[in-house]
Amino acid sequence: MAPETATQIHNIGYRSYEGARLGRAYARRSLYAQSLRGAYGLGRSAKSKVLPMLLFGIMCVPAAIIVAVAIAVPGSTDLPIKYPNYAMLLQMVIGLYLASQAPQTVSRDLRFRTVPLYFSRPIERVDYVLAKYGAMASALFILTAAPLLIMYIGSLLAKFDFATQTKGFAQGLVSVLLLSLLFAGIGLVMAALTPRRGFGVAAVIAVLVIPFGAVSTVQVIANETGANGAIEWLGLFSPMTLVSGFQSAFLGAKSTFPGEVVPSTGVGFVYLLAALAVIAGSYGVLMARYRKAGL
Repeated sequence: MAPETATQIHNIGYRSYEGARLGRAYARRSLYAQSLRGAYGLGRSAKSKVLPMLLFGIMCVPAAIIVAVAIAVPGSTDLPIKYPNYAMLLQMVIGLYLASQAPQTVSRDLRFRTVPLYFSRPIERVDYVLAKYGAMASALFILTAAPLLIMYIGSLLAKFDFATQTKGFAQGLVSVLLLSLLFAGIGLVMAALTPRRGFGVAAVIAVLVIPFGAVSTVQVIANETGANGAIEWLGLFSPMTLVSGFQSAFLGAKSTFPGEVVPSTGVGFVYLLAALAVIAGSYGVLMARYRKAGL
């Protein structure tokens, strides 16, 4: 029989938490900030910073070159490239950034089953989706708006017309805002379908590149056969041509469609509605994906 002193109860000083309870809003902001930082490798290993920072630099360097060339050319009064067209010229860089960072934003939570841990705190499914979607869209907006800011500041230093440059800069910001919301939704949906990051990367690239290639090919055929009226409608079936068609219809961007076909105002509204529908649909799919905490 064990001696009586073998069992003892110690008062180890457990006390209830008396600090401030910051609630869902604070948790949502924290998750948003952490996800946005992670999209550029901040707070992660040095290796994780290389690709996003490299792509950010690739996005910004051509803008600086454009400004330098515009300033160097005697008698120049405007930039050689319109603000809304810049992102479309570097669309593959944007696609690579999205393909690399969208899986990092959500796939790791699925793979390591940390989603239930998020939901065990005062955070709900809508908070998680909004934070992740907002962070990815913000990261894309920073990526695409930074070079426009460089072009705008450079044009003002070159003493180009202030009103013209400000209008073009504002149009460019509207264009990249729509692009960021649209691409972020598509990228997160594809990445959330699998916990495997490699599959997520391939899925994001496929959903951006394959429809764009197919639509561009059919548009060229339509242009060669004289069916120019079909070109503007075909642009509805690819995320990249969807943004391109909208900005050429409303934001003064140079058309990238074959034959430089510019969608009419009516078709432009259809482009806008289609883009908003994809954004809303992406949000809905993400909400359904995270319906259950125990993924």
